[in-house]
Amino acid sequence: MTYDLIVIGGGPGGYVAAIRAAQLGMNAAVVEREPQLGGTCLRVGCIPSKALLESSHKFEVARHELGVHGIQVGGVALDLATMMKRKADVVGTLAKGIDALLAKNKVARLRGTGRLAGAGKVEVTAADGGVTAVEAPRIILAVGSRAVVLPGVEVDGRLVCTSTEALSFDTVPAHLVVIGGGYIGLELGSVWRRLGSQVTVLEYADRILTGIDAEIASEALTLFKKQGLDIRLGVKVKSARAADGGCIVECEGQEPIRCDRVLAATGRAPATDGLGLETVGIQVDRRGCIPVDGHFRTTAPGVWAIGDCIPGPMLAHRAEEDGVACVDGMAGRWVHVDYGLVPAVVFTHPEIAAVGRTEEQLVADGVAFKKGVFPFRANGRARTINDTAGKVKVLADAATDRVLGIHVIGPAAGDLIGEAAAAMNFGATAEDIARVCHAHPTLPEALKEAALAVDGRAIHA
Repeated sequence: MTYDLIVIGGGPGGYVAAIRAAQLGMNAAVVEREPQLGGTCLRVGCIPSKALLESSHKFEVARHELGVHGIQVGGVALDLATMMKRKADVVGTLAKGIDALLAKNKVARLRGTGRLAGAGKVEVTAADGGVTAVEAPRIILAVGSRAVVLPGVEVDGRLVCTSTEALSFDTVPAHLVVIGGGYIGLELGSVWRRLGSQVTVLEYADRILTGIDAEIASEALTLFKKQGLDIRLGVKVKSARAADGGCIVECEGQEPIRCDRVLAATGRAPATDGLGLETVGIQVDRRGCIPVDGHFRTTAPGVWAIGDCIPGPMLAHRAEEDGVACVDGMAGRWVHVDYGLVPAVVFTHPEIAAVGRTEEQLVADGVAFKKGVFPFRANGRARTINDTAGKVKVLADAATDRVLGIHVIGPAAGDLIGEAAAAMNFGATAEDIARVCHAHPTLPEALKEAALAVDGRAIHA
């Protein structure tokens, strides 16, 4: 079989690239071994974790926070099986939606594991071991990433787990140890803490959420500890293993920790092993990433790569942008994804979101800047929904007032960052944002006030 384009990987970058190719008149095919399209993000990542975060948050609100609204609730109980079924239903519905999109755009679905087999050739190995050879003058590698496990951590998929298994526990662990204080560990740690687990987070660094603005991360640490997360910094984990029906975690210079389950959440790495890169002469870097140029072209003619398997932020929305830009480039159209303006969101409560540069990065680079901060406790909408923790922080160039970074911790931060990203992509100044009329009472007014605060003009603080 011959196609105009073959995409190896049916995740957010891969299926989007194939759809865009079909829109431009190409006969495209997607190779994916999993029954459901959507990649890690949809199957065992972004979507199921957000479903559990929402359900567990509602459970916590029902138990502890409705009284202030004059709502008296008794006998609130957890039905974990129903919660998990809802999560699975959300995933299943969205996966079927992707199938429908491929059918609508006449994109072929090739079931099996894809592997390069020389110039313009891909081998697809089905679950029964059968191999089908397909060809195309254009091949996109969109194979995503996999969980990284520290040496000494013996993952068994039952008691010592990665995020995949932690999304589907059939009981609430009495004590869950999370190795890693990044967004995956804190999100899933928050889920199980809300549902009744004692959660201990072990982080090797001297702070959580490395990469997030330090001021925001510090406030998050304080809030998470108040919520009941036992977060320990500067801890080096030597080993973690199942033992006597539970787990033992050994850390350097400390007593072993006995717990019921362990979640290894120490990052991700490109899933480029076994891809047949050697058949076309592609060499990965030390992290396993596939090097590409500004048009996502690899060193092999006719082979492109996008998403988590190339350098850049490992985020689903970034992969989607890569996919569209990559295919547009094939068609002679505009190719550009500004990785400096890819927003990031941590879906804890409060949410944390950011776009652009952090205060630490600006200081390190010697960039003169001004800072405006506005707390949600002074925002009318935050008061009415009883969700006042956090702040909005705007960083602007001291000379030009152009916005360099916006960082939010608070209610609906993941939604608020959309306006920030749009403004920064259009080169907005803090004054530009400050002069936009924002509806009242709404949470985005906090962004306007933070922009005013850059020049010391905040009205409500």
